[in-house]
Amino acid sequence: MFGFGTMIEKLKKNPKTIVFTEGTDPRILEASGRLLAGTWLTPILVGEEDEVKHAAEEAGFNIRGARIISPKTYERMDEMVDKMVELRKGKMTPDECREMLQKPNYFGTMLVVMKEADCLLGGATYSTADTVRPALQLIKTKPGNKIVSSCFILVRDHATGDREVLAMGDCAINIDPSEDELVEIAVETTECARHFGVEPKVAFLSYSTKGSGKGETVDKVHNACEKAKAVMMGIPVDGEMQFDAAVNPTVGQLKFPGSPVAGYANTFIFPDINAGNIGYKIAQRLGGFDAYGPILLGLNAPVNDLSRGCNAIEVYSMAIITAALS
Repeated sequence: MFGFGTMIEKLKKNPKTIVFTEGTDPRILEASGRLLAGTWLTPILVGEEDEVKHAAEEAGFNIRGARIISPKTYERMDEMVDKMVELRKGKMTPDECREMLQKPNYFGTMLVVMKEADCLLGGATYSTADTVRPALQLIKTKPGNKIVSSCFILVRDHATGDREVLAMGDCAINIDPSEDELVEIAVETTECARHFGVEPKVAFLSYSTKGSGKGETVDKVHNACEKAKAVMMGIPVDGEMQFDAAVNPTVGQLKFPGSPVAGYANTFIFPDINAGNIGYKIAQRLGGFDAYGPILLGLNAPVNDLSRGCNAIEVYSMAIITAALS
């Protein structure tokens, strides 16, 4: 079952380091102070040491024990430039790489590449694109993966003491994924869901249930679902289906009789980013779910993105998730 306690216990057995690219942001500093109270996840703050320490003092946060690294004084910069030139494969000159590495998002990503840190969390002041682009260019996708995707983990506690955990993908990265990209999103989202204690029942969502609607988008979801069944053997996968058919057993078995997923889904694959982004935010704002993410999937090393509207508790939570998945 989902719980930060389990993730923290995992990190205690194998402590990690995490880069925060926005080292002077008060939310980052507050989360770093909380992390430093333990010994299982050490923050690396990107920024000028005097500026980071001043910001922490001004905000009243104790960051003693954190590493503060500035691109201007990083002792391995020449080595980092050479590595970035190699990774960019002739697309950037050494001087261009050196200039780009003055940007905290690129510098922080290269700290992960250089094994100075295990993972990275950014986006408190950057757009998602500014966090994902360096990761795509420098960390790249895992072998066998063609895209980076994302999922949100939705968590809601009930008065009975039960905890409901759902996975939703892709809600943040791929605007209009193809059939094959939807399959990859489903595979990665399912794997992520398992890290959070979910036994996946995967629904490919649409405005149509089992052919009730017609159109190119229906065909795309239906075909992607059939392809996913072929590669996700042993995992309940079904679709295309409407959301009510996915979550309500009465409606689901009426509209999609005999489906192992209809009415019982807990892992949802959306047809495009519009549906996914709207869907998870409805669950968060009206359904009382806590939303964790976007959790980036398919990269060679864990890099995650924050919402620019995040608070320190969300930074702390996402830091634990990012490190625990590394």
